[in-house]
Amino acid sequence: MSEALPVSLVLIAVCLSGLIILATRILPFLIFSKGKVPLLVRFIEQYAPALIMAILFIYCLKDIDLSSVTHGIEYFIAIAAVVGLHLAFKNAMVSIFGGTAFFILLSRLLPLIFA
Repeated sequence: MSEALPVSLVLIAVCLSGLIILATRILPFLIFSKGKVPLLVRFIEQYAPALIMAILFIYCLKDIDLSSVTHGIEYFIAIAAVVGLHLAFKNAMVSIFGGTAFFILLSRLLPLIFA
């Protein structure tokens, strides 16, 4: 059985963690105190959301089993549903939750239909 850590080490770890969190909260104010946003930050702000969405899209489609009973059709129908929901409502949360619910519904019902 392992021994418990001394209280002094736990207190040091808690204080150090608190200082690190405080530093990460203060750092942006120190960097941007002059009011000018660096060019790199503007670049990341502009392109990161689309890049993250593209990576997530590819990650979600990597496990499609085209040899299954449904041939992965539930994925493609759910993608069309997400696009349709987003075009109709222009709300990311509606698109995400609606598409997820629709995919789960399809993934449960389509094997029963094609079986």
